[in-house]
This record gives sequence, C-alpha cells and structure tokens, in this order.
Amino acid sequence: MLRRVAFGILAAVVFVVLLGLGTWQVERRAWKLDLIARVDARVHASPVPAPGRTDWAQVGPDDAYRHVRLSGSFLHERETLVQAVTERGGGFWVLTPLRRADGSLVLVNRGFVPGNRRDPAARQAGQVAGETTVTGLLRLTEPGGAFLRANDPKDGRWYSRDVAAIASARGLTDVAPYFVDADAAPNPGGLPVGGLTVVAFPNNHLVYAITWYGMGLMLAGAVIYILRGGRNPRPGGE
Repeated sequence: MLRRVAFGILAAVVFVVLLGLGTWQVERRAWKLDLIARVDARVHASPVPAPGRTDWAQVGPDDAYRHVRLSGSFLHERETLVQAVTERGGGFWVLTPLRRADGSLVLVNRGFVPGNRRDPAARQAGQVAGETTVTGLLRLTEPGGAFLRANDPKDGRWYSRDVAAIASARGLTDVAPYFVDADAAPNPGGLPVGGLTVVAFPNNHLVYAITWYGMGLMLAGAVIYILRGGRNPRPGGE
C-alpha cells in the first residue's frame, strides 16, 4: 500500500511538472507571435530618422529591425569585413562608418561581397563618395563573435558585427551603439549587395507544448491503469 501511495505522489508531481512545461510553452508561443508581429510592423513601416546622439542611451530591443533613414558621408578607408553566409553563398558583410552632419558615426552594413571581391579595389565603383542617404534596418550590436568563433580584432578576423569592438579596432569615436543593414537599393557596380537581412524567429512552441501535454496525458493514463490493478509499479509489489 505504501508503495502505491509513494508511486502516486511521485507521478502526481511529474504530471504537474509536465503540465507546467506545456503551459510555459503556450505562454512562450503567445510572446513569440507578439514579437513577430511587432518586428514585422517595424520592418514594413515607413523609414524614420535613425536615432541621434541624444537618443543612443535609449536604444534597445524594441528598436531592433526598425526601418530607419540616415544621411552622411562614408569613410571607406575604415571599412570592416565580417564573415557572412547568405543566400548568395559565403563572403563578407561590408561595414562602413557613415559620418553624419553632427560629426557622429554610424556603422552601416552596406551589404554582401563574395570572397573574391573583398578588396575594395575590386569593387571601386561601389565606393560611393560625398553625401549619401541610406535606408535600412536598425540592428543591435553583436558582441563577442559567432558560435565557437570569437572575433579577433588584432588579425582582422570578424565573425559578428560587434559595434564597440569594431569602433575600437578602427580608431573610431562618437559611434552609435547600433548598426544599420542597408536595404536593396543597388550600389554602383553592383557591390556590395544590400537587402539580405534575414528576419526570422523560430517558433516551435506549439509543438513543444503538445509534446509536454501529451506526455502528461500518457503518464496520467499509465498511473490510472497501474493503480486500478492492471499492473503493479514494481515486480513483486502489492
């Protein structure tokens, strides 16, 4: 009898845990769907001015993927290449500082170039001179590097778009804490290729919720079967 009671209590605890995990996934799914909707609204909204110096401290997750516009002059001699894998294959993102009218800088991901065009001399036509206007998506800094691949500023190996680290390595000051992914507006000569930002958020929470709830139901069925005498929880049990 004691074994059955202990078994029932343990099963009840596990059942509650499974239901809790399922409910948590349902809540996570609702949060994810809301996030996707909010980001989609930002991406497709009309462009707004990119945050200026006085607004930098307030830039946060709610600004990610905001459609922005900014003007200034590119400092091509300070560009940084960040390794990239895109629908066009492997290559590099070209991050170039844009100096705005107030002297502040914003790193602009001008787009993708294949490995054989990483040298600026091989895409000279795309090195736009003078005042220019860029529209694109505001992105939050990506500190550290990629999975299992840390940025190596000393040797110029970059695997993520770490704004602070790139600014330090290039001797840049007064730099915005975000970068901007340029849109698909063509550059002279065809490179870099902008507009390749992938906006995707995995949403498997419904599958996970069904899994946890299903396991809970199976456990409940097994416990009812055992406690009704269909099978003892242990060989030799009462």
